[in-house]
Amino acid sequence: MKANSQLNHSASHLLAAAILKLYPNTKLAIGPAIEEGFYYDFEFEEPLLESDLPKIEKLMKKLAEQGYEMHCVDESKYSFAGQPYKQELYQEFIEKKYDITYYSYIHPKTQEVLFTDLCAGNHIDNTKKIKHFKLLSTAGAYWRGDSNNKMLTRIYGTAWETKEELDAYLALLEERKERDHRKLGKELNIFGFNPLCGQGFPIWLEDGMKIHNAIRDYVLKIDKKFGFREVLTPHFGEKKLYEISGHWAHYQDTMFKPIEMDNELLIGRPMTCPHHIMLFNSTRRSYRDLPIRYSEQSRLYRYEKSGALTGLERVRGMDLTEGHVFVRKDQIKSEFKHLYTMIIKALKDFNIEIDHISLSLRDPQDKEKFFDNDEMWTNAENDLRDVLKELNIEYKEFIGEAAFYGPKIDIQIKTVLNRIITMSTLQLDFLLPTKFEMKYVDENNEYQTPVLIHRGLIGTYERFVAILLEQTKGVLPYWLSPRQVTILPISDAQNEYCQSLYEEFLDYDINVNVDLRSERINKKIREAQIQKTKFVIVIGKEEVESGKLAVREYGSDQTTIYDKNEFLNKLSELKRNLK
Repeated sequence: MKANSQLNHSASHLLAAAILKLYPNTKLAIGPAIEEGFYYDFEFEEPLLESDLPKIEKLMKKLAEQGYEMHCVDESKYSFAGQPYKQELYQEFIEKKYDITYYSYIHPKTQEVLFTDLCAGNHIDNTKKIKHFKLLSTAGAYWRGDSNNKMLTRIYGTAWETKEELDAYLALLEERKERDHRKLGKELNIFGFNPLCGQGFPIWLEDGMKIHNAIRDYVLKIDKKFGFREVLTPHFGEKKLYEISGHWAHYQDTMFKPIEMDNELLIGRPMTCPHHIMLFNSTRRSYRDLPIRYSEQSRLYRYEKSGALTGLERVRGMDLTEGHVFVRKDQIKSEFKHLYTMIIKALKDFNIEIDHISLSLRDPQDKEKFFDNDEMWTNAENDLRDVLKELNIEYKEFIGEAAFYGPKIDIQIKTVLNRIITMSTLQLDFLLPTKFEMKYVDENNEYQTPVLIHRGLIGTYERFVAILLEQTKGVLPYWLSPRQVTILPISDAQNEYCQSLYEEFLDYDINVNVDLRSERINKKIREAQIQKTKFVIVIGKEEVESGKLAVREYGSDQTTIYDKNEFLNKLSELKRNLK
C-alpha cells in the first residue's frame, strides 16, 4: 500500500505541533512522509513512552478539527531559537545555496500560528482533511543516521484519505506482525540470540537445524545436478588476500578487524571468491576444463552496525549458498542462462514469491566505488542485458548498485516489513581474475584470462529461512517441516507402543516426536497444532490392537485411518515431490 505523501507530510507537521503543546521544551529534528505514512524525530527532556501516543493522537485530532490552513510564510520572522537541529539544517542550506522555505499552520479567522517548520512544501491545504490517522510506534534514531550523534525519539504514524483505507492498513500491520519471522522463530523454536554469544550471531535451535539441514540437502543435490563441485575453504583469510582482491579497499567498514597471530593478519572472511580463485590457480588449466564450477556452503562474517541487525534478515555470521564459475568469454551468455535457470528452479521448488528482477549497473561518474575501465563495464553490462532479453525476462535497471568489480542480476524479494532484499544473485566479474593473474591455456596453447561469475543460489540460510517463515506464516511444506509427525498416546497404556512407532519412523528419516506426558489428549493435540506439526497420530487401545494409525493433518479437524505402510508411503511421496 502506498499512502498519500501530501497528507502524511502534513500529518507529520500536525504531530510536531501537538508535541510542542504537550512538551514545550522539545527539540525538533525532521519529519518526512514515507511510503506508508510519516515520522518525526524529537529530542525530549524526559523519555517518551508508547503509552503516551494516544494522548498525543487525541490532541492532534482536536487541532485538526479547528481547520488550520497551510501557508508558505516569510522566513525572516522565524529564527528557531532553542532548536539546534533546525539551526544546523538552516546553516547547511545556506552554505549549499538551497532555496529555503518555511510553512505554517495558520487559523483562517484568528490568524493564530499553530506551528511553523523549515520545509520544502508538498502539503494539503487544511488540517480538516487530516481525519483518518494513527500514531503507530516509537523508535530510537540517531540524528542524521550517524551513531556518533545523539539518539532521538522517532514517532511513526500513518494517515489515509478514508477510514476504510486506514482500517485496511492497520489490518495489514496486524497480518505482518503474525508473519514476522522474529515472532515465528521464537514461537516455533527455530532460532535465538544471546548477548554472550555476540550480537548478530544467531543460534540455530533443534527445529531450526532440521530446516537448515533440509535446505542444505536440497542445495547439495541441485548443485550436483547443475555441474558444481563442492569444496570447503578456510573461514579466515590473510589481510593481503583481500587487499589483492580489492575487498579491503571497498568493504573494510563491513569487515571484521584483523586478528594478529604468528605474524599473520587474519580476517574472518566476508566472501569466498578469493579462496575459490586460489583453488583455480592451484593447478594448470586448459580451455577444455572450463566452465569450472565451485560451490560451498560458506560461513561468512560481516560487520553490520548494531542498529541494522534484524532477526535472521541481517546478521554478522551467516552461511551462504555460494558458487563461483570460471568461464571463457564465449561461454558467458550460455553459462548465465544455465545459472539463471538453476536459481529460478530452486526458488520455484521452495515456492518463493519474487518481487522483481534487477540489473545492477555502475555509476559511470563514480570512479572510486567502481573499477575504472569503461570498456570492461560497457561489455559486461551489455552481455547481461542480452541474457535477460534472450530469456524474455522483465527487469529493472538500477544505476550505482553494481559490485565494484562488475554488474549483476539480482532476484529481489519483498519482506513482511515491506523492505526489498536480494535473495539470489549472478555477478559478472572481469576484474578479480586479472588481479589474481588467473590463466588457462587456449586451443592455440596461449594463456588467456578466464571470466568469473559469482552465484548466490538462494542467498544465506539465515535470510532464506526468514523469508520462508514470513511467506508461509511458519506453515512449511512437509519436506521442510521440522515437525513432520507427532505421535500421541491417549493414555499411559499406549506409551510403549508409541515409543516403538517413534523409533520405527526415525528409521525412515522422518522428523518425528512422541509426547508421552500425562496430559489430556486434547491439550496435546492443540499444542502439536500450535507447533504447526504436519501430521498428528493419535494412538489408543483400538489402534494398538488393529495396527492402524489415526491421523489428523495440520489445519484439519478430520481424522483419517491409515495402514502404517500406506501412511509411510504417503510421507515418502510428499518428500520426494517437495510437498
